[in-house]
Amino acid sequence: MNEYNKDIGDRIRELRELSDITIKEIADDLNINEETYIQYENAEVDIPASFLYELAHIFKVDLGLLLTGEESRMSIFDVTRANKGVSVDRRKEYTHENLCSNFIHKKAETFLVVVDPEKNPVPSLNSHPGQEFNYVLEGSLKIYIHNNEIVLNEGDCIFFDSAHRHAMVALNDKPAKFLAVII
Repeated sequence: MNEYNKDIGDRIRELRELSDITIKEIADDLNINEETYIQYENAEVDIPASFLYELAHIFKVDLGLLLTGEESRMSIFDVTRANKGVSVDRRKEYTHENLCSNFIHKKAETFLVVVDPEKNPVPSLNSHPGQEFNYVLEGSLKIYIHNNEIVLNEGDCIFFDSAHRHAMVALNDKPAKFLAVII
């Protein structure tokens, strides 16, 4: 367990306790079993970025607070320099870079996502409330969503209801990079 994951788990636990929500209540709200939720709080397993996004909504805080431990303060603009976003390496298949962690009361979350190619890709599906927009910057992706498989190439984009289980797989033995906007 690394310190970064432990810090996030500690923040989640503290927010849950301050919100006076039981483990059972939050696990039920998130449609996961209690054991998995406890593993997230204890930083025993990686926490999916989509799960952190859902928790931020439940706790009514900005995602930046869960990721960094600091309250978002910017209300007019927030500049994130190249390669300086907050890293959210929450799933083995993807790396996420939060591109706007300091703007308060955001109506969307923005991530730069890199999907590494897998030898025998078996995507792990996830879902979260809201809608999602993905724009492919480099490479090619196969998107699995609601019993569909859609191939997107550089310059292609997709907008979808992210409550439907979905996953992305890089194609052609090359990493794929895309901009994800979660609303």
